Amino acid sequence: MKIACFHLMPYRPLDFEQRARHRSAWVVLPNRLYDPVKGADEYASYLDQLVYAEQLGFDIIAVNEHHQTAYGMMPAPNLIASALIQRTKQAKIAILGRALPLVSNPISIAEEFAMLDNLSRGRIITGFVRGIGTEYHATGINPVFSHERFHEAHDLIVAAWTRPGPFAFEGEHYNFRYVNLWPRPYQNPHPPIWIPSQGSSETIKWAADPERKYPFLVTFSAADLVARYLTLYREQAVKFGYECRGDQLGWAAPIYVADSDDRAKEEARAGIESLFNEYLANPWEMLLPPGYTSLSSMKNTMKLRKSLGSRMRNQTIEQLMESGTVVVGSPRTVREKIGIMRERTGLQILVAMLQFGVLNDELTRRNMELFASEVMPHLRD
Repeated sequence: MKIACFHLMPYRPLDFEQRARHRSAWVVLPNRLYDPVKGADEYASYLDQLVYAEQLGFDIIAVNEHHQTAYGMMPAPNLIASALIQRTKQAKIAILGRALPLVSNPISIAEEFAMLDNLSRGRIITGFVRGIGTEYHATGINPVFSHERFHEAHDLIVAAWTRPGPFAFEGEHYNFRYVNLWPRPYQNPHPPIWIPSQGSSETIKWAADPERKYPFLVTFSAADLVARYLTLYREQAVKFGYECRGDQLGWAAPIYVADSDDRAKEEARAGIESLFNEYLANPWEMLLPPGYTSLSSMKNTMKLRKSLGSRMRNQTIEQLMESGTVVVGSPRTVREKIGIMRERTGLQILVAMLQFGVLNDELTRRNMELFASEVMPHLRD
């Protein structure tokens, strides 16, 4: 099993009384609530945590992209990756992921990743996403074209990495007379591409296609949904005529480890509950703007919304633990819960979010150390 230490880089000094006066911590939250001095301190702490993850033996350190939100201060994850390259030597650096439909020139992303791959001498893992619905409010991109722009940008980037240039690219959304990448990627034919998702059937089918076989990571989902979506990927691979490997299956989840189950729950409570109830919470109209999902996916979402009702609001750590959305407990409990998921799905990629919400630096460091010493060796065995 390959294990990543993943970070969102939330803005922890957020005034939550002011946050409560706004419908979301995304897009509409006034940026006067951001203090650049405190924000700079946050960046320094978070970079130190990710560098420490390499020292603890994590295979991968992972970051991602979000815009206009206190949820995650990484609108340019390539810059964070560049800083990490200079401070690490062995760990892979995963950017999970770049939101392809939001850019006007996908060649810029191809160039950025190629540069990072050269600077790191082949340690880059790319993650491509469409971006969640709120990103379309932040960037003004029409969500109706989200799928089209994603697929076209992906094809252009892969072509830029692999085809001899210069060549022309003609699409519906992107048109270039010259595609001629300098520098080319360090890895041959290009850096690995991972697909984080919350279970879209269209994404599963696309990622599992024999031309791609991209690792598929289920994020922020209840345990039964994680197992369901990874099983769907396996079944889709069989329909395509091949057997899915374990390194095509991944799970991303907040994890907290302490000496006992009770202590772990109480230490993680503020961080977990602030993550889901303050930072992540979005009105449905912001999360799923018209056209962002297919009709079938929208129907499934509406059914889920109806069945969950008020449980989606003000979730407690107990509820999130019960559903398996978060993994919290003693080393033995955490090992068992991850082991059960591995037995159910055969996954071989675990993306562990070990800092979340308002969790402070001391508890984060202790969590990382316990996970690395008491959980990670057993998962590798």
